[in-house]
Amino acid sequence: MLDHVNYDALDKAKNAFITASKKTQSFAKKYGFIPEGRFGSSANVFALDLTPFLKTKSKNLYLTLLPEGLGTADDARPDDLNEQEAYDFYYNIGIKTVSVTTNDAASSGMQTILLSLYLPSSTPEIVFNKTFLRGFLDGFLTGCKEVGCVYFSGETPQLKTKIYPGKIDIAGALFGLMPAGIEPIDGTKLKAGNIMVFVESTGPNENGFTSLRDLAEKLPKGYRTKLPSGKEYWRAINNRSILYTPLVQDIVKSGIVTTNIEPITGHGWQKIMRSKKPLRYIVEQMLPVPEIFEFVEKQSGTSQGEMIKIFNYGLGMVIFVDSKKDADRVIQLAKKRKLNAIVGGHVEVAKVRELVVKPLKTTLSSEAFLLEQ
Repeated sequence: MLDHVNYDALDKAKNAFITASKKTQSFAKKYGFIPEGRFGSSANVFALDLTPFLKTKSKNLYLTLLPEGLGTADDARPDDLNEQEAYDFYYNIGIKTVSVTTNDAASSGMQTILLSLYLPSSTPEIVFNKTFLRGFLDGFLTGCKEVGCVYFSGETPQLKTKIYPGKIDIAGALFGLMPAGIEPIDGTKLKAGNIMVFVESTGPNENGFTSLRDLAEKLPKGYRTKLPSGKEYWRAINNRSILYTPLVQDIVKSGIVTTNIEPITGHGWQKIMRSKKPLRYIVEQMLPVPEIFEFVEKQSGTSQGEMIKIFNYGLGMVIFVDSKKDADRVIQLAKKRKLNAIVGGHVEVAKVRELVVKPLKTTLSSEAFLLEQ
């Protein structure tokens, strides 16, 4: 007897995702609309409102199409979650799915308008259970509303023999654009004398989970191991991520001269020196380090220098501006968004790019960091 795709399970999941997408129709109403409010076709349609661009006589419409994946971060949990714990976990996974794509777009100043999902599995009847759908979609829709984007489309293929049974891969893509009359932030204006504003993270966000899962296997109670505060390890590493798009939009629309923005994701703090320009980045002050990083550092025996190469270590985003006055304005905008931000340091001329973290007495060289823009 032939093995077939489980369309019953897939259709139930697809209907849940379509129902969820319909709830997001108004989230991007400042930028356009869904003609006749229709969702669920093979190719959905969004009508972009060009009025602001015509009013500003913008010669260019700056767009982005950005794919990204959360991977298998949904594995970082105990197997014995109760119903409420599972809901909380998948809710934060939904937020992280929005975060992993939209925060990258925000680093160029882009406003995400449309967001899609790609969720392949080999056993949809297992992974798309009621708890997953309820928690994940609630979190995902909360993220879409906060960012101001429409959950526009998705795909849930069954890939038998390609993905482990009971597992799911989480990925997606977005369409975004710059506000009318504003050019993208691409780092070309970054220069010596710039001030670095540090904006907080709530934990690992979406990166470092290979290391975090490895540590869980070595802990006495695995993911159930408690941190000194009493918080269980699985909750600490899956803390709700911050969505930085609203703050970045406040900044670009305020007229603040922003020369670069770097989200601190893969490669940790090395991302601060992503520009290929020969510059030295001097960190003079750090944000408070979340408990989870101090716990990982102690339990794994990892040095602080290595920690900041792997994790964000409490630093979610770095915003480079031209002056101390602009830095103070960014900090105030962050405060209005209930985000902690500080002046972290400044940029200097150098022969080769490097990052000097004075509070940790650590210097990171570009020789071990090949990524550049």
